[in-house]
Amino acid sequence: MTSLLIICFNDLKNDARVKRQIEFVKNDYTVTVACFDAHKDAKYTLYNLKKTKLTLFRKAISSIFLLLGINSIAYRILHNYYRYISDLRKKDFDIIIANDIETLPFAFQIAGNRSKIFFDAHEYAPRHFEDRLYWRIFFKRFNVALCRQFIPKVHGMCTINNSLAKAYEDSYGIKPVVITNASDYFNLKPQLREQYPIRLVHHGIFTVSRQPEIMIDMMKLLDDRFILDLIYLVPENSSSRTKQYFEDFKKNAQASGRVRVLPPLKSSEIVSTLHDQYDMGIILVPPVNFNYENGLPNKLFDCIQGRLAMAVGPLKEIAYITSYYKLGVVSKEFTAQSLADELRPLTLPMLNDFKMNADAAAFEMNAGFNKKILLDAIRKLILS
Repeated sequence: MTSLLIICFNDLKNDARVKRQIEFVKNDYTVTVACFDAHKDAKYTLYNLKKTKLTLFRKAISSIFLLLGINSIAYRILHNYYRYISDLRKKDFDIIIANDIETLPFAFQIAGNRSKIFFDAHEYAPRHFEDRLYWRIFFKRFNVALCRQFIPKVHGMCTINNSLAKAYEDSYGIKPVVITNASDYFNLKPQLREQYPIRLVHHGIFTVSRQPEIMIDMMKLLDDRFILDLIYLVPENSSSRTKQYFEDFKKNAQASGRVRVLPPLKSSEIVSTLHDQYDMGIILVPPVNFNYENGLPNKLFDCIQGRLAMAVGPLKEIAYITSYYKLGVVSKEFTAQSLADELRPLTLPMLNDFKMNADAAAFEMNAGFNKKILLDAIRKLILS
């Protein structure tokens, strides 16, 4: 049977996209997963990588090499996984799926001359965190160099939406297939609302750059027909600044009166919780960088499978799906006032129509379609 290696420099417990990727392939191929941590599964072999601990000294040394543009040494310091290469190379994989740009040098070291490499770009790597000064100083040139060196050599590639696919094709001459972050299909029926309040929800990873306080400001402009829950995961490796900001953010939310900040859900509980407890998903993220501007996140698809209506800012990919399927409202600007203006006229019949449209969209916007795309791409690599 064809053997696959899936590489991810992450904890799979927090990476829904890679977990779905594994689910797509584990019944058709012999699969090994190299990552920091994951729940064990009899259908694949788990190969644990010990995460590189970036001490202050290691950060300082890597910064010097990044500034000098000596990328090969900087990479070895930042991603010190070369001790695993000889062992993984012995396993002679047919296909290696590399997730995110930082795994590509590692993947090519393992591949040798035999394995074919399929690259899954979760973001547009050359402009990943372009809104952050330290990233522009230390990592922009590094990421661009990795992309230029390795992307033209891959045998196949995918990314999350058409906007990023076009950006990669324009820059590196390879056309990725599009595999969205769509959730699995859930056989649910919309929970139609017969009385107020309308229960709004936003869930995801807490990041300062996404300006989550805008949603609290929005609630101050709405009447008591609306309540909002913010379900956030604060990653363990978040900076002390982010953790302190989150504590202040929670106090601000509590003081607003109609906003709760709740702990994260298990991934297996997200869609059912959205369906059972909420009416409308909120996505209001200012386009502070290219990836935010062109994002198409898990949370949109979770809400669709939960049969929720949507209230979103004018990020083009998210706004397009919301408008095309008539899932809810799209603000004209990335401001609390603009989205509040769209929500204020909302009635229960309008809300229920949006939920019914989400029910129809759930048949098309689910992981089943993506599974076929990935399996077809792998089959083409095997036959090429």
